[in-house]
Amino acid sequence: MTRLGAIILLIIVVAVVGFASMLSFGSAPVRPARIERTAPQASVAPSRLSSDVNLSVPVAGVGRGALRDSWGDAREGGERGHHGIDIMAPGGTPVIATADGQIEKLFESGRGGTTLYQRSADGRWMYYYAHLAGYASGLREGLRVRRGQLLGYVGDSGNAGAGNYHLHFGLSRMTSSERWWQGESVDPYPLLARPRSER
Repeated sequence: MTRLGAIILLIIVVAVVGFASMLSFGSAPVRPARIERTAPQASVAPSRLSSDVNLSVPVAGVGRGALRDSWGDAREGGERGHHGIDIMAPGGTPVIATADGQIEKLFESGRGGTTLYQRSADGRWMYYYAHLAGYASGLREGLRVRRGQLLGYVGDSGNAGAGNYHLHFGLSRMTSSERWWQGESVDPYPLLARPRSER
């Protein structure tokens, strides 16, 4: 073997050894369990929330018995789970503050359409109102609101679908450092559907 041939062979051996050192010849890697896309995020048990949250139904004239639980229902062909409750009502029905708090964000989004984020008075909860037809006159970010105060009107904005009038209402547990789009999603249905005397 010539000197040039020995150098080329040495380079090939070093390259093969280097490549092999980057590979793992142990057991096959463990694949994470498949996450069901339609499964909701883990929600906080309602019993843990009973003393923390006291909500009114955020659509005027809708009784607690008329509410239907849609938490975790498939959306977008099963690509995601529903994180809230849809409260059906005619277009233009007043949407009211579910509790005391402060308007944190007025926002137009593709999914939610005309939306409103309200932080609770103690700062630990975010209330999300979506698919609105519009806001109440004088509503602005930073405004303090009281339970039952007019916020806007039921609509079909965003991806609700034309004529599918309803309020999408969401609830998130917040830390003091989290912003309006953050927080841990919590199923609002058990809190809205229970008579207030049970809280």
